[in-house]
Amino acid sequence: MYPGVHAKTDPDKPAYVMAATGQVVTYGQLDEASNRLAHVFRDLGLRRGDHVALMLENHPRFFEIVWAAQRSGLYYTAISSRLTPNEAAYIVDDCGAQVFITSKKLADVAQLITADTPKVRLRLIIDGSAAGYESYEDTVATQPATPIDDEAMGYDMLYSSGTTGRPKGVQVPLPEGDIATTPMPVNLLGQMLYGFRPDMRYISPAPLYHAAPLRFCVAVMQSGGTVVVMEHFDPEDALRLIEEHSITHSQWVPTMFVRMLKLDDDVRTRYDLSSLEVAIHAAAPCPVPVKKQMIDWWGPVIYEYYAGTEGNGFCAITSQEWLEHPGSVGKPLVGELHIVDDDGSELPPGQAGTIYFGNGGQFEYHNDPEKTEGSKDPKGRGWSTLGDIGYVDDDGYLYLTDRKAYMIISGGVNIYPQEAENVLTMHPKVLDVAVIGVPNEEMGEEVKAIVQPVSMADAGPHLERELLDYCRANLAHYKCPRTIEFEAELPRHPTGKLYKRL
Repeated sequence: MYPGVHAKTDPDKPAYVMAATGQVVTYGQLDEASNRLAHVFRDLGLRRGDHVALMLENHPRFFEIVWAAQRSGLYYTAISSRLTPNEAAYIVDDCGAQVFITSKKLADVAQLITADTPKVRLRLIIDGSAAGYESYEDTVATQPATPIDDEAMGYDMLYSSGTTGRPKGVQVPLPEGDIATTPMPVNLLGQMLYGFRPDMRYISPAPLYHAAPLRFCVAVMQSGGTVVVMEHFDPEDALRLIEEHSITHSQWVPTMFVRMLKLDDDVRTRYDLSSLEVAIHAAAPCPVPVKKQMIDWWGPVIYEYYAGTEGNGFCAITSQEWLEHPGSVGKPLVGELHIVDDDGSELPPGQAGTIYFGNGGQFEYHNDPEKTEGSKDPKGRGWSTLGDIGYVDDDGYLYLTDRKAYMIISGGVNIYPQEAENVLTMHPKVLDVAVIGVPNEEMGEEVKAIVQPVSMADAGPHLERELLDYCRANLAHYKCPRTIEFEAELPRHPTGKLYKRL
């Protein structure tokens, strides 16, 4: 399904609402706007399989660009609005975008990347002007609001967040089928697992350029529901919007849970959240106490999944299952799980190794055959990995241990920093934490924590000692940091992932 279908049956229904301004975009408006831009693409000569890119904040025109590409058979790359000019230029050039669309808010970065993105044939800017860019509004206004003659299904080609190195473009085969009737994979999962339907109201609190918010919002619109887009996440504002819009479905990352839980009790109990049927979370590991508190607060509406932009596998778990298997991210619904040691041998339940999926979705890293090959099972069994470490229990439920790249080896012992992070996150004076390995002449590496305190006024030796004692009271000493430093803010991606390389 796509907006054209819903525009015919209910053109005045809101496709999405911008939370801060209250601006409503109906299915009729979305259909016409995306048609106009689709004609721009075709007039430029773009055909199925070509690439376009957009770099926007959570902007009211974001989805008309996405749907224009989606209905034109194009790959579209949504780029983080937080990137530096060098980072943005790398992605625009690497993905081979022939059209690049941005906004006045990001004009400073946009103007600095033109020299390094020679493949771009058309540069458009929304809400203003910039050297080397044409007005988006003027360009689309000349085009008809009717569909192009050769509509085809497009798809996103998104780049990893670069938490462990340079971002990788994840390219999957373009979907086949009739664009008006063929559901996308996330929409099928949404209908099957979460009850996606036309009367759903979904809140999206994260940046739209990330895979999960983008794909789930698109799936909601395929279902004919309404998306409420938060321009920026604020914990109390999110609760207010759930009540105001009678939100039925939502998606979060664990850091958002933590920040909502750390609101004062009178704030947390001020809002009516009874309309919530489904609260999905993913993107980063969720500490067991955090999730338990969320289930106690919101009820058994918390659903977790484990997957990647690559789409090679998908695990899911309900609240009820999680309470029986605390800490699990579920069983595979797409792909088969294989836990493998460094020699490529499969491991039994309870033993941690690299997580591989077999018989799942196919992907490649754009322009990087070496990385593509590195994600595959070295024994040629057709499996692929996202680089995570984990284990399964006797019932087949998967548990994440950490990213392989984050593992600390101290005195020959493997230490997974996620364990200490999960403990320290629960301290009432901690807002965020990163645990990393730093050089140690005797042990090779030692464990160190970087903490973002609730108040920087608390930072110092006294809080360091308090946190070290707290960690050692809840975790084996060798897994705990030896030292702690304090920062006013950690380099965490808005999608919840931590840039540990920084």
